[in-house]
Amino acid sequence: MTTLLKPSTFIPKGLQVQQVGTLTLFKFTDELGDRLQTLLDKKKANTLTPEEALELAAIGELDEIFSYINAVMAAKVHEHS
Repeated sequence: MTTLLKPSTFIPKGLQVQQVGTLTLFKFTDELGDRLQTLLDKKKANTLTPEEALELAAIGELDEIFSYINAVMAAKVHEHS
């Protein structure tokens, strides 16, 4: 039986905060970024296991969340400039 992975399980070791100019952005660590690329490559090759598909979905959701937060933060900085 496969269980759904919560995206939040990746936060403690998979995310970092990075200062880029005046922005503070959330980014994947190199390790999580590499894992995401590995899973994407396996998906493209149609060799993902069901567990890996769940992992890819969770990491993808986390990527969407942090991309949105980063975009909102960037827009707010540009509003005030």
